[in-house]
Amino acid sequence: SVYIILRHEIIDPQGLAIAYGFAELVFDEFQSVRAGKRIDLTLESDDIGSAQDRVSEMADKLLANLTIEDYTVSVTLVD
Repeated sequence: SVYIILRHEIIDPQGLAIAYGFAELVFDEFQSVRAGKRIDLTLESDDIGSAQDRVSEMADKLLANLTIEDYTVSVTLVD
């Protein structure tokens, strides 16, 4: 999975909309909200390390806009 979120210095309009909704519904215990996206991939690889490297390369080149977004990669072994 690749988790993509706007960088902290970028205003997150979707996160702001969620925050306003929380305030309207009196969910006032939250401190901040940032919204992102998750992309799930299935690929063949010999080991987790090379899979993580390959998915990171995919995120760098296509999945994330590195000018305004950060991402993390989570790789799980599937039988």
